[in-house]
Amino acid sequence: MADVSPRSRLPNRARLLTRRSFLLGSSAVAALAIYAGEIARHELSVVTQPIGIANLPSAFANYRIAQISDIHFDEYTEPAFLRRIVAHVNSLGADLVLLTGDFVSYGPLSIGFSRDAVYRCAEILRGLACPLRYGVLGNHDLVVSGRVVTDALSRASIPVLSNRYLPLERGSQRLWLAGVDDPSVGRANLDRALPVFTGSQPAAPVLLMCHSPDYADVVRAHPRGASVSLMLSGHSHGGQVRFPFLPPLTLPPMGQKYFEGHFQWDNLQLYVNRGIGTVGLPFRLNCPPEITLFTLHNS
Repeated sequence: MADVSPRSRLPNRARLLTRRSFLLGSSAVAALAIYAGEIARHELSVVTQPIGIANLPSAFANYRIAQISDIHFDEYTEPAFLRRIVAHVNSLGADLVLLTGDFVSYGPLSIGFSRDAVYRCAEILRGLACPLRYGVLGNHDLVVSGRVVTDALSRASIPVLSNRYLPLERGSQRLWLAGVDDPSVGRANLDRALPVFTGSQPAAPVLLMCHSPDYADVVRAHPRGASVSLMLSGHSHGGQVRFPFLPPLTLPPMGQKYFEGHFQWDNLQLYVNRGIGTVGLPFRLNCPPEITLFTLHNS
């Protein structure tokens, strides 16, 4: 029987054009994947962000804070890329370095791999020149093992603030630095994380680290939330893959409302860092990895 399928009725030239279009389309997709995976994923962006804080102590004028987040070592952030990040941070001469979670990844490889990777990650982070560096845990860290990740970072002289706070002092003046457990899978507790101002603990602006940015709404509603001047988060990767004129394709729970950049409500400011690494697939597009450098000033 003769071939009477629709394809058989196409002229030879039309068949060639169809095959050529398929090949060109496949080549374009392959080229985009190579660009997103090998070039855009490593196009580091250093974002400078001035932060005005009411009643900022004069000793902290022009205080510089570097933030990095969402390293996801070694799936897929390579050791060489993390060393490059550390070198960039060191070149900024920050007074304080804050690391806002997800040092490793939960999946696609085993938890055992990630537990080993966090010690290698921490050893590279040990190279941060700034003596004041603190971290909080992200959702991936807690699933892999909050105890293991905390141990690795502590050995590298990076204390983890899990529902606790401490003073940052310059002379007789101070700020408060606080950190909460990741609220998406952990047990965030603002009652424990935020200072209670008394005669022995005088009022001063509070800087809060929290991996998941949508927790800002909880902070705003908390009785002591008004003491928080700046909240630093990550988690969302800024969407990671962003096509022009379209919203992010995927965003994680607790990172869907505030997924990139600077937000402000009355006294509280939130900054959401796009992170360094990737999850799912090792791709970034129109969403480069970010180091943020904040400079504080009195507003």
